[in-house]
Amino acid sequence: EQLLEVWESSVKATHLFLSENEIEDIKKYVPQALKEIPHLIIVENENQVPMGFMGIVEQHLEMLFISNEERGKGLGKILLKYGIEKYSINDVAVNEQNPLAKGFYEHMDFKVYKRTANDEQGNPYPLLYMSRQWFPVCLEVEQIGIWSVKRLKKIYEKRKEKIVTFLL
Repeated sequence: EQLLEVWESSVKATHLFLSENEIEDIKKYVPQALKEIPHLIIVENENQVPMGFMGIVEQHLEMLFISNEERGKGLGKILLKYGIEKYSINDVAVNEQNPLAKGFYEHMDFKVYKRTANDEQGNPYPLLYMSRQWFPVCLEVEQIGIWSVKRLKKIYEKRKEKIVTFLL
């Protein structure tokens, strides 16, 4: 129940693109979603009241919510650093309409590698997939013409991206 309050406080402060009805609809699924998270890390105050939490599935940050009253005090950063160190978190998906979240993860060295027009439930809320690792660069021959690997490396080095794989 307390985690649901943290979730709602956080979502109302950061997910301004959601209507009150949409938040209430999503809220119904949060308790079950929390039960399905294998690693749920909660930060509490001295009175053992949750101030924030994160959920991790394998190396994916599934959720990170800080109560609105505690936002901007470094709790998200502390949780995320802990998750990176202890659980090797290397990716997250954020709503494109939540620029504060995108900025936070960019500040924590995550980079966007993919965008979708809809969220994972098919709703028209674009998602940005962000990672701390570099994903393979997949290029179609038609898109690049006949370029040498050397030329491609120069292009990607300029963009400060690590070349992992070429499909030529």
